[in-house]
Amino acid sequence: MKSRLVAAAALSALVLLGTTGCTFISPQATTIGYSASDGVNVPDEAGPLAVRNAFVVANEDGSVGSFVAAVVNSTDEKKTLTIAIEGHDPLTVSVPADSTVSFGADEDPLQIDDLDVEPGATIAMHFQSGDSEGAKAEIPVLDGALPYYADLVPDESK
Repeated sequence: MKSRLVAAAALSALVLLGTTGCTFISPQATTIGYSASDGVNVPDEAGPLAVRNAFVVANEDGSVGSFVAAVVNSTDEKKTLTIAIEGHDPLTVSVPADSTVSFGADEDPLQIDDLDVEPGATIAMHFQSGDSEGAKAEIPVLDGALPYYADLVPDESK
C-alpha cells in the first residue's frame, strides 16, 4: 500500500512538473516590450522625450507623407524633439512639460514633402531630444487603404 502511495505521489509530481516546467525556462511574453500597432517605438533612453507608435502615411506614389506619432514628455520642463531625415530640413517639435503631443490625433500630422518613399517601405529617421545623441529608427511608410488611416493621407496642395 505504501509503495502505491509513493508511486502515485511521484507520478503526480512528474505530471505537474511536465505541464508547468516550460515556465521555468521560457521568458514571460508579458515582460517583452513591443509596438502594439503599425508604428514603432523609438528607443532613446538617454533623451527626455519618448516617441511612440511612429509611422508615415504617404500618398499613392510616396511623394508626400504625414508623420504620425505620440511624443511623451514626462519631465517638468518644456522639451524639443528634432527629427532628421536625410535630404530634408529637420522637423522640430516642442512638447509642454508633463504632457503628450499626438500627431495625427490631437495635432495635425507633420507633413514631409519630397518624401520619395513608396508605401510598404521604411524610411530612416533620427530622433534627438535634450542632451542625448538621439536614436535612429526605420519608420514604416503606410498608405491610406485602411479606413482609419485614410484621413491621414497628406493633401499635396498644402
